[in-house]
Amino acid sequence: MKSKIFLSTLIIAGACLGTSCKKNFETINQDPNHITPEIQDYNLLLSASEVYIGGTDYDTWRNGLIYGATMMQHLASTQDYWNGDKYTYSAGYNSAFWDRQYPNGVADIQEVINKYKDDATKQNAYNIARILRVFLFQQMTDLYGDVPYSEAGLGYISKVTYPKYDKQQDIYTSLHNELKAAATALSATATNTVNGTEMIYKGDVTLWKKFAYTEMLRLGMRLTKIDATTGKAWVQEAIAGGVFTSNTDNAILKHEANTTDAANAYGKVLVYQDPDASRVSKTFIDLLKNTSDPRLTYIATVATNPGVSYGSSGFDYGDTTATKQVGMPNGYDELNGATDISKALNWPGDIKKYSIVNRYTYARVDAPTFLLTYAETKLLMSEAAYRGWISGDAATYYADGVTAAMQQMTQNGAATGISNAQISAYLTKNAYNAATALQQINTQYWIATFLDEYEAWSNYRRSGYPALTQVNYFGNVTNGTIPRRFTYPTSEQTINTTNYNDAVSRLSNGDKMTSRVWWDKQ
Repeated sequence: MKSKIFLSTLIIAGACLGTSCKKNFETINQDPNHITPEIQDYNLLLSASEVYIGGTDYDTWRNGLIYGATMMQHLASTQDYWNGDKYTYSAGYNSAFWDRQYPNGVADIQEVINKYKDDATKQNAYNIARILRVFLFQQMTDLYGDVPYSEAGLGYISKVTYPKYDKQQDIYTSLHNELKAAATALSATATNTVNGTEMIYKGDVTLWKKFAYTEMLRLGMRLTKIDATTGKAWVQEAIAGGVFTSNTDNAILKHEANTTDAANAYGKVLVYQDPDASRVSKTFIDLLKNTSDPRLTYIATVATNPGVSYGSSGFDYGDTTATKQVGMPNGYDELNGATDISKALNWPGDIKKYSIVNRYTYARVDAPTFLLTYAETKLLMSEAAYRGWISGDAATYYADGVTAAMQQMTQNGAATGISNAQISAYLTKNAYNAATALQQINTQYWIATFLDEYEAWSNYRRSGYPALTQVNYFGNVTNGTIPRRFTYPTSEQTINTTNYNDAVSRLSNGDKMTSRVWWDKQ
């Protein structure tokens, strides 16, 4: 089953899709149209939560693309509302993930957990939901810092209308404990009660167990700057539990080839909703070219008229020849001033000559969403081995991670994919070097997380790699430095005032994009 958010039950479960999402926890929890437990299909509610957790075009457009992809210099934009590569501020765009997930993804998954936790026949479904909740809340806390967690999603269930903000350190501890308990409790002998509706693994508990331990690996590696002792213990526990072992384990949310499904997210925005707003960043394309990376032809294309949307007459897939790709520098506009794109070094003479995202692979309305991958797993293991946290050869893990990332292109729509010979040639030219290992590993992680921008940004903040050239665009709010977090919704100041103020008091620089989350130790 592919994501089809227009299914009637999912529409009711997630009524704010395509509209300005509700921010008021109290209003949400007094919703007179809430489906009662007697008629709710909780398996479909699990599906709905997967759709939201995978990202919708609302939050992905704003947080993932306008901010994340351009901050991380995967993409660039000259549009004034694409704030990310200029470090300018939009309160609504900062809060989009929060606004969409709390009343939808969080609320949905919490109701599934509450329904199934005491049902002996639904224990696998219950534990799958717990694992999904961990994945969602790691994203939430990584993006914002301290957030409502222990009381989140309990408005309808327990009438908690003003949830407290838990400390990120406490959230991480709880996430680890939840993964451990859920993975241990999954039973291969129990009846699969979610096969027809669970969209990622069809209820396969062997794969969900791997997902849980792979997510635990990610949690552990996030602690390298703040608590290496705990991070090492979690990483070792994850490896012992059993992480992903091939690309067939990848957690992928597939989508329908249509323009009405809000879950299509990255692909639909790039090719249909906002096709002419962004280009592939010069930073990204230059790195791929300079290392003779065969992924370039699957990442970028040059279209004659990139502004024509998918489905319209004259839509152009472009030319994917690697040598023809030209990246656009970050931090420019089209305002005819000093920062006009025409003033950029090596200006090609026409903005249309800059590369856009490949429309055969990533920029498709049915492009899949990768939640967690084997390539990321191996690269994190490479760093863990380099740090002495786990046994094994860091160079071998590195090569395995790069290989998996390249082979993954076939899962992303590449017809033939990258050959073993091409991969071997790349690894020969870009061999693991212990002297520059952290830079190499995390630069490869940055490539592998293209259009998984929340993870790309989080890993950049943790590792400091790749070495990106920061932009000092006029009117920026970070003094020309790459932002470290998103700000809380402005509505929280008046709706959940006491808890908001308590959380802000724990931020060293206040509720700003320059403040750092707990694990992002300076």
